[in-house]
Amino acid sequence: MNRRDFALGAGALALTACATRPALSADPLLFACFTSGKGEADGLKLAASDDGFTFRPLAAGRSLLVPQVGETKLLRDPFLFRDGATFHLLWTTAWEGVTIGHATSADLIHWSPQRALPVMATVPGTRNCWAPEAIYDPAARHWMIFWSSTVTGRFTDTAGTSESGYNHRLWSTTTPDFVTFTPPQPLYDPGFSLIDGSFARAPDGSLHLIIKDETLTPPRKWLRSAPAQSPAGPFGPLSPPFSPSWVEGPMTAQVGDALICYYDVYKEGRWGAAMTRDMVAWRDVSTRLAMPPGVRHGSLLRVPRRIIAAIG
Repeated sequence: MNRRDFALGAGALALTACATRPALSADPLLFACFTSGKGEADGLKLAASDDGFTFRPLAAGRSLLVPQVGETKLLRDPFLFRDGATFHLLWTTAWEGVTIGHATSADLIHWSPQRALPVMATVPGTRNCWAPEAIYDPAARHWMIFWSSTVTGRFTDTAGTSESGYNHRLWSTTTPDFVTFTPPQPLYDPGFSLIDGSFARAPDGSLHLIIKDETLTPPRKWLRSAPAQSPAGPFGPLSPPFSPSWVEGPMTAQVGDALICYYDVYKEGRWGAAMTRDMVAWRDVSTRLAMPPGVRHGSLLRVPRRIIAAIG
């Protein structure tokens, strides 16, 4: 199979995923995540679920990839996806900086040398690169990597509307091979500070961008979605919020005939989830979730059962 025959992980489904979704539905969901505090330096943790609600830790909770690159060598917000037979991992390497982490694996146990991709090194005033994700665009025949950055002096109308002087927008670069990259460009500006962009396929196959509104006063900190004609846009109007305030790290998965958006309720140390069949009406299904303790912002991917069994 070629790269377009594989569905990407929950946050960023390939545009051709519809053809493969039935074949993947029997595969378990793999949750790539991290744990907060000192766990940010511990690295990649994995959990799995057969039903999309109860997740069990893998590898006895130990790290499968210890971060070694980036400004402070952290691993936050891991995003796992697949290109053919190769798994790719992207992650946040530091609270402040211009790089994101990248490594590859064939089995999620043995990993390539890690790289710190300097995605915002050419943009003066960049403060941070948070929560990178990727999506394959078959029309353009390249991957798009995107993340949240605050750039001092940009988008001045909303300066100071997030904590610590942050004023985020989504930025992106494209690559055909993860070797060469285009210059970074703003991807999405809804007129307010936002983080944690993640693409999702609705049950009808349409593409949507889910984002977190970072406006601090009055506090929003909730999730909204916008239809997308392609990964690069154009983007339609944003929906009303479909989550409570003070959540982050949206990740999605098709479970049965519905889409579930999972999110980190970080102030309460728990996870929440909402289910939809039309991207309009959402139902809170948080009480059905059972997550390993301490897990934070991550991503979801359907993975063959044999790979999960080998991780242990």
